[in-house]
Amino acid sequence: MYNKLVRKEVMGILEKEVGSFLEKFLTPIEKIWQPSDFLPDPSSDNFKYDLDEIQTFAREMPYDLFVTLIGDCITEEALPSYESWLMGVDGVDQEGKLGWANWVRSWTGEENRHGDLLNKYLYLCGRVNMREVEITTQYLISDGFDLGTSMDPYRNFVYTSFQETATNISHRRVGTLAKQSGNGKLAKMCGVIAADEARHAKAYKHFVTKILELDPSEMILAFEDMMRKKIVMPAHMMRQSGQKAGELWGHFSDAAQRCMVYTGQDYINIMKDLLDEWKIEHITGLTEKAEKAQEYLMKLPSRLQKITDRIATPDLQFEFSWVKK
Repeated sequence: MYNKLVRKEVMGILEKEVGSFLEKFLTPIEKIWQPSDFLPDPSSDNFKYDLDEIQTFAREMPYDLFVTLIGDCITEEALPSYESWLMGVDGVDQEGKLGWANWVRSWTGEENRHGDLLNKYLYLCGRVNMREVEITTQYLISDGFDLGTSMDPYRNFVYTSFQETATNISHRRVGTLAKQSGNGKLAKMCGVIAADEARHAKAYKHFVTKILELDPSEMILAFEDMMRKKIVMPAHMMRQSGQKAGELWGHFSDAAQRCMVYTGQDYINIMKDLLDEWKIEHITGLTEKAEKAQEYLMKLPSRLQKITDRIATPDLQFEFSWVKK
């Protein structure tokens, strides 16, 4: 377990800077893009042409890439789970109008646009069984999840640093592959979402950097604990009609691997990125336990590389109920 009082004290110190975090890492609502900026306007004379363009490119998307796009949308749509989880973290006062609660609400507001945009795109594209997608989304929210962080802010910030980087990679890769096939509209949508995720990842990595200055030994121990458990994706409890919670996740992960949107190698690369970002190797003045954690973390990427190199992704495609036959 961790010392909640110390965590709350550190969070209290950083809370004084939340106003600057908002200015640095988030965009004012009046200036940031909205889903309607990228979707066809039903009142426009070009609406039928734009709709036909979306549907034509959607039909031509490779199956694995298409289900990865759908799964990314579902992951974004489960945002109520993520906000409620972060609001319960030690050091976050849910009733506070400023401070960490304001950060969580403002971050949620930005993230909420991602699911809105992708959901509307999928609805318009004509290739998706939206009812099945909606069932998966509702299950994902109602089943809940366990990120392995408990209510520890240190572990949660490690998780969000990792996860926001992973979602940036996933959206960016879908956009790149869409652009290569001429699907400029989807490429732009994925691109702006990926840019948001990059900013958010930068924010959470910054929070960890600040904590390392205030409480380095405990922050490194929290980092080690999260990596020993392995970072589970927020949609790891994903399922579709007739399945048990979590039964669909492996199939979705395999699809993302096959189309090279998000792979085991990406997991390792993110780990290396965090070690470099936080300068873990060069932190001094640690407790004996934290020094051992530091050593474990620095050796972990090479250990994971050996495992990843031996794992083969299944070639057989799974039939998702999300896609119309």
